[in-house]
Amino acid sequence: MNELTNKPTLKPTLKLKDKVALITGSGRGIGRSLALKLASEGAKIVVNDLDEAPANEVVATLRKMGTDCVAYVGSVTAPDFAENFIATAIEAFGTPDILVNNAGYTWDSMIHKSTDDQFDAMYEIHLKAPFQLNRAFTRIIAPVAKDEAENGISNYRKIINISSISGEFGNIGQVNYSSMKSALGGMTKTLSKELGRHKINVNCVAFGFINTRLTEATDEKKTINIEGNEIAIGIPKDLHAGFSNMIPLGHAGSAEDAANGVYLFCIPESDYISGQTVIVGGGVRM
Repeated sequence: MNELTNKPTLKPTLKLKDKVALITGSGRGIGRSLALKLASEGAKIVVNDLDEAPANEVVATLRKMGTDCVAYVGSVTAPDFAENFIATAIEAFGTPDILVNNAGYTWDSMIHKSTDDQFDAMYEIHLKAPFQLNRAFTRIIAPVAKDEAENGISNYRKIINISSISGEFGNIGQVNYSSMKSALGGMTKTLSKELGRHKINVNCVAFGFINTRLTEATDEKKTINIEGNEIAIGIPKDLHAGFSNMIPLGHAGSAEDAANGVYLFCIPESDYISGQTVIVGGGVRM
């Protein structure tokens, strides 16, 4: 049994043996769970986090599992992040196979109180950074895919953009965040049409209510510092319980639940699926 979720632990099938996966924001929460999931299926992992300590902790955990992995520490919004992140993968393991644009956070405010800085921050991390990473990934893969095709090799690669039900249905206090996540859906659809000829599947996973440090049930006022900005985290316990009760399956998702949804778009069984947005949210529709 998995100690965190009290669910049966599935036997690894090694469907991703020797695949190279890059996961932004994989030092904590959903990204960390995804790194462990893909590693358990045989993938080599390039870990990323804004902070060195959590990135190194995940690398240490993966190496105990026998996984080949490296860390690239830094903000996805930094200049040249995309190129340097992908170059790290190539130097360590060769041509990458999977890119998951997972890094992000929310900075909520009602529109009449919202600032340009809040809007710009969400644009930078939730839309511009995925654009830059998807572009850098494509520039590396396109010539490789052409050579593979000329030699009769069929090799599908994956881009998974991480969105939210806020981008699908909107959410009070999240005009900045929901706008970027909605636009990410358009990016996904367009790239699926552009990149299909390179055998790159491009899909989007929109999370519902997932338990992480950003959404923990607490009546304490908590903040985290992200690049100089104090960001409120946590949800009042009564409100947290109300959100959970709205979910048809009866509970908020775990980080592992979220990671499993992304995993589906990484494996060979999804080779003929592209341009889709799938909600991983226990059946909730806001």
